[in-house]
Amino acid sequence: MKNKLSYDVRKIKNITPKVLQAINFEYAGRKTEITAVNNEFSCVCPWSGLPDFAVITVKYVPDTKLIELKSLKLYLQSFRNVGIVHESVVNRILDDSVGCCKPLEMSVEALFNTRGGIVTTVKAEFKK
Repeated sequence: MKNKLSYDVRKIKNITPKVLQAINFEYAGRKTEITAVNNEFSCVCPWSGLPDFAVITVKYVPDTKLIELKSLKLYLQSFRNVGIVHESVVNRILDDSVGCCKPLEMSVEALFNTRGGIVTTVKAEFKK
């Protein structure tokens, strides 16, 4: 009997944007830039099932709401074992985060670790 290597590659539907929570911004009307960095982001290649690791940076200027940081952490963890390409990771995080807190502006940048000799950086932006 041949031993086959298998990977637990989950579908994109396993990403959980509903876990994102917004809280009131006490200083609405004051331009404040917030930067949240996750050094432990992971997902998997949808074709090979091999892991991808990245540093995710979310920067935004809130309007009246903030993203509650624990909910952001739980949301980013929901990408683990999901088969998704780098560009889709960044755009999905941006769309879901904008939907959560409706900021004045936001950017999401991912710096993916070396894979096959290539380091990938992907950035997407939103402006109201």
